[in-house]
Amino acid sequence: MTGKNARRNAFLRLVSSKVEVSESASRYSLLPGKEMVIGRDPSCQIVLDAMIYRMVSRRHAVVRPLSLSPDSSYSWVICDLNSANGTFLNGEHLQGCQELHLGDRISLGADGPQFIFGYEVIAQPTMMNVNKATVLSSVNNYQSSLKQDSVSFTQLFPIISTGKDLTRKAYLIPGILTVVFVVLMFATVGHPQANQVIVGSYIAFAAYYFVYQLCGKPKPWWVLLAAALSTMLILLSPLLDVFITVFRDILPGSLDSASQDGITFTELLVRMFFGAGLMEELLKILPVLGAYLIGNSLPSPWRERIGVWEPLDGILLGTASAVGFTLLETLGQYVPLISQDAGQLVGLQLLIPRILGSVAGHMAYSGYLGYFIGLAVLKPTKGKQILSVGYLSASALHALWNATGSINAFLLVVVGVLSYAFLMAAILKARVLSPTRSQNFATRFLEPK
Repeated sequence: MTGKNARRNAFLRLVSSKVEVSESASRYSLLPGKEMVIGRDPSCQIVLDAMIYRMVSRRHAVVRPLSLSPDSSYSWVICDLNSANGTFLNGEHLQGCQELHLGDRISLGADGPQFIFGYEVIAQPTMMNVNKATVLSSVNNYQSSLKQDSVSFTQLFPIISTGKDLTRKAYLIPGILTVVFVVLMFATVGHPQANQVIVGSYIAFAAYYFVYQLCGKPKPWWVLLAAALSTMLILLSPLLDVFITVFRDILPGSLDSASQDGITFTELLVRMFFGAGLMEELLKILPVLGAYLIGNSLPSPWRERIGVWEPLDGILLGTASAVGFTLLETLGQYVPLISQDAGQLVGLQLLIPRILGSVAGHMAYSGYLGYFIGLAVLKPTKGKQILSVGYLSASALHALWNATGSINAFLLVVVGVLSYAFLMAAILKARVLSPTRSQNFATRFLEPK
């Protein structure tokens, strides 16, 4: 029973969390006349950690005051803000808005953080209570100042208390690899060929890491490395001669420089389409198809980890294969050839743009084709149509890049930007189509409200 000097204050209490928080830190008061937006955006009234709650949208849901009831207390409603993973009220998927009642459980996503809606009865302070509260407040402020002046052991040595966050949030692994590569670069000074391999490998790792972060789906590093090495082995095997015979001797894909003198741009584009586009894209995509076949023969969860089950898998494996192709082609063909004629410095100058530019080159074409392979897995009834469109379009982009390179640099930039845009568009669409979208760690880069 409450008296005349009592009022009810509404609040939300975080009861299901991936991190341990204090009672006070997990409680959020609902202010009369003001809505409370919940999400990952810093502008929200209740802000959730973007690294921990990846299933929560930037602006996920809002709690609004509805109206004044006869006893001068507010009613509150919960509304979903078109979130990616939905809002659930007492286990039921929320459609639109619904009034909240004492003890209601709000869940952001099916497996996301949960809040309990509640009330607390606050007695209106008398004069004696005000004086007492003033004294207690002064004491608490004094004690707080003492605590702020103290320094804990973990504050002095933060590395002891960070735990898993050190590897998960601080990009420790890329930093360690950078240090290792830098040491190797110093160790290979005076040995140009070894130094070029180290520099090229590091640039390739950085370029691929950029694509991996954009995709946002975890894939075992050894699977990605196997895709890159498989492509290298194919290039060094007799299978390459078979590809050259079919696409450049039987089909009109001859890339002999002597036979290119005096031909039109259309003729050059056709040759590049067969001899570079169709041939090299099929060669690079073989490890992706192999991963799909191997995955089908394995039990779960190895099937999903190794195989191709969605477009993101195809993009990750396709770009990894392209890294292997670019490294071997650049370090084994282009750089030695130009270094022999113009010197090691010019060879290094060629190495950097060729490998770094693979994001808009080989990685773009193969990643784009990998998207279609994963899409064909998701939609098997349309598989032939999907694969045909992907193979032809990726080969056309490849051929256009090679052909425009002989005209002028401006057109080469246009084609490179176009190829990069195709890859980025495929990644964004693949994230939308992903069956595991709620676990994607890249959704913080572009998340619908």
